[in-house]
Amino acid sequence: MLSTHILASGISCILALVVVSHLTRRRVYPLPLPPGPPPLPFFGNALQLDTKRPWLTYTAWGKTYGWWQTNGLFAKLSDSISSLIIGKIIHSCIFGIDLIIINSETIARELLDRRSGNYSTRPVIRTNELAGVDFSTVLLPYGETLRRHRKIFHQVLRAEVSVSHYEMYSRHANELVVNLLDAISDLQHQTETYAASLIMAVTYGYRAHGHEDPFLSRARELLDIGKCITSPEKAAIFTAFPFLEKLPFWCFGGAFALMGRSRELAQQLLNEPFNEVKAQMANGTASHSLVADFLSQAHDDADEDTMKAVALTGYMVGMDTSAAALQIFLLTMVLYPDVQARARAEINQAVKHDKMPCLDDRASMPYLDAILCEVLRWYPVVPLGIPHATSNDDVYDGYFIPKGAMVMVNQWALSRDEDIFPDASRFDPSRHLTADGKLKDPFVNHFAFGHGRRICPGRWFAENSLWTATAGILAVLRIDHAKDSNGNRIEVKPEFTAGLAIRPEPFQCSFESVNTARERYLRAMINSK
Repeated sequence: MLSTHILASGISCILALVVVSHLTRRRVYPLPLPPGPPPLPFFGNALQLDTKRPWLTYTAWGKTYGWWQTNGLFAKLSDSISSLIIGKIIHSCIFGIDLIIINSETIARELLDRRSGNYSTRPVIRTNELAGVDFSTVLLPYGETLRRHRKIFHQVLRAEVSVSHYEMYSRHANELVVNLLDAISDLQHQTETYAASLIMAVTYGYRAHGHEDPFLSRARELLDIGKCITSPEKAAIFTAFPFLEKLPFWCFGGAFALMGRSRELAQQLLNEPFNEVKAQMANGTASHSLVADFLSQAHDDADEDTMKAVALTGYMVGMDTSAAALQIFLLTMVLYPDVQARARAEINQAVKHDKMPCLDDRASMPYLDAILCEVLRWYPVVPLGIPHATSNDDVYDGYFIPKGAMVMVNQWALSRDEDIFPDASRFDPSRHLTADGKLKDPFVNHFAFGHGRRICPGRWFAENSLWTATAGILAVLRIDHAKDSNGNRIEVKPEFTAGLAIRPEPFQCSFESVNTARERYLRAMINSK
């Protein structure tokens, strides 16, 4: 008991000294920072933030503080309109760390695309390393290691190479359609299995064996832990006060206590599938894959650790985001049956009644592409994207952006910009089509894939896998409300999880075959394997 009191007193004294240090430190900038909520001493804006759904707080701050200049006076009408309204760029502070939140696609393009040299690195988020996930390509600082990673991704996932995966997309999508119809397991597990199986086939030549596959189960567990502990807002305290790392994780309780498990899972996933491919190479049973190709060739600019990190990054990111997008798609098809009917009519007009749609038919189905664009807009899978950091001081629209600031694109705010997306809460694919029914912008240009030099290198693979799955589902199945034991319709509400990446909360729906010819075709193909 006495030792506990001594420990508590010691920690209190250290924290008190840190508080005094922060209270006496004052940073002076040559220009005003972007507008934002006034910070509290020591804590900054940490206590004002919804740490589960910070994108909602940032969006609200934009509306509240976008009308005010940093000197606290109401903006004059003669000032620039961009500074006057809406809060397109705001500043907040968490434990002394500057956060620049971008609530505008225009500003995101200007800073992250056109000034990419200054906005392409990542902030140091200590929980990434403590949790053992700092190997991930998406988290690497800008530099030579990142360039090696992206070069490998480009060789395998660029647009031209994706053509070679057409048959693989179709095979996995066909299995997904039949499994949904047969209710092999719930739709959440089915979409995860589809996304994971597809990306694992490309990276490791591995075929996942249902949602209980050991690799898939471990990856799902690692992702769930990571979403809880690696958000910039939660990790800021470790960045501000490095001495906290010396304390045992149980001191922090909850999710942070899982960091040891996270490191264990990361090492298993980095090594086990990679080593299995090596063993298959040795006995001549390896399938064609990214890892097999790497092991069969000499490489001057990459070693095995690099390849392990690239392969696992592609697997985990691809599984998580693609599965979430498919779940959002299924949710919207239940909620908006008119959209579903229009998309199915488009497919039936473009493809023969007994044939399945394939990527060669895509140009004839702009409405389906519009649905996918709207899926990523309606509920962005990664609402705040992955944070960038500034390499040097910068100035935008008279506001100072300091070196080392954490810069986040608030995709949620972009998705709810009523000037661009009127009635933004409604799911409306037509907003992505021109008056003559053509797609306004290519799917791979969607803000959901990020910006600048850190744009997702697997976006062509992602769009093709999503298109093939959604086209196959709509060509064969009608998605509707499920019914309870009394035959009453089970209502579905669009409720979503929290964390770095979001997905719909588990919901029920029914799948009914609406094209027996296509269903027979799929079953015959699957049974012939």
